[in-house]
Amino acid sequence: MNRMVLRVVLLMAAVFSLFVLAGCGNDDTPEIKDQLVKTQRAVLGDEAAEGTYSGVVRGRYETNMAFQISGRIMSRNVQLGDRVNAGDVIMVMDARDVAQQSNQGDAQVAAARAQLNLAEANLGRYRALYEQDAIPASVLDQYQTAYDAALASYENALAAAEQGHNALGYSNLIAGASGVISSISAEAGQVVAAGQTVATLTQTDELEVEVSIPENHLEDAVAGKAVSVSFWAIGKDVVTGGVIREVSPVADAVARTYKIRVSVPNPPNGLKLGMTASVVIPQSSGDDASSAAGAALAVLPLSAIYQTEDTPKVWVVDKDSMTVSLKDVTVVSTGDNKVSVKGLSSDDIVVVAGVHKLREGTRVRLSEGDN
Repeated sequence: MNRMVLRVVLLMAAVFSLFVLAGCGNDDTPEIKDQLVKTQRAVLGDEAAEGTYSGVVRGRYETNMAFQISGRIMSRNVQLGDRVNAGDVIMVMDARDVAQQSNQGDAQVAAARAQLNLAEANLGRYRALYEQDAIPASVLDQYQTAYDAALASYENALAAAEQGHNALGYSNLIAGASGVISSISAEAGQVVAAGQTVATLTQTDELEVEVSIPENHLEDAVAGKAVSVSFWAIGKDVVTGGVIREVSPVADAVARTYKIRVSVPNPPNGLKLGMTASVVIPQSSGDDASSAAGAALAVLPLSAIYQTEDTPKVWVVDKDSMTVSLKDVTVVSTGDNKVSVKGLSSDDIVVVAGVHKLREGTRVRLSEGDN
């Protein structure tokens, strides 16, 4: 029995020795890398006192073209994007019914003219009889009234015939100015009503940028204010001056933003309708106290705020130790997924993503391209 116990003890000792030797022979431990974070330098003062808004290039004058009469479209002479000149025929409508109405008007004019001639002849005869005292004045008044009525009918027929002639000319949809066909909403063979939009003509001699601005920044968008405009397709380095020409007085019912139009007096070469634009609008400056307070503001993404209880904070990276620490800030305003805060210095490096995964003193490494 003692031998059996001794063997079990020796076996257990041998197994334990194997585990110890295996552990001692593996000195490779996984290297723990510093946490990767995305950061942004706190921008203060004039650098932060501006808003950037995306927009689209539009023509100042955009005309919705429509026929003045109802009927069936016979032909469409333009394609989307075609350039046209003033006087060019855009579409042609079937004019057979209109021509018949014009002929009917001419016939009514002829009938009214015949009635007028008869009334004029009768009036002349009875005036002569009246002068000979052959008829009383009441009879002459009757024929005078008949003549006046025939004259009014004749003039009415002339006006109706002229309207028919005009309608015959309306069968051709003619461009009133030079520009580009920016939209087409009708095809040959389609029956359209008078006033129904069938195409849009955009004049390209005066281009503008249309942007939408949130209601909390509406005070920055003042008609006549100078702004900076750049275009993604041409290059962000190509910046041209613009002027706010028009501010919508009513907010969009869904987006709750206000549309503004920015005129571009000197557009860069290659600018075309529909291109994406970026408009930088300086913030309106108030009194000296407000300006001084605004100079200490920093604009950060909303994701940079680390909320602890009722105190907003941000993680700031120490450049020497590459560790993070919390710093108290005061939120001044929010909007457009951004937040304006006070309490930062111009050289602070702020973590703007993954703030809830950090702890005080955590070593970090910056994303490529971060400050």
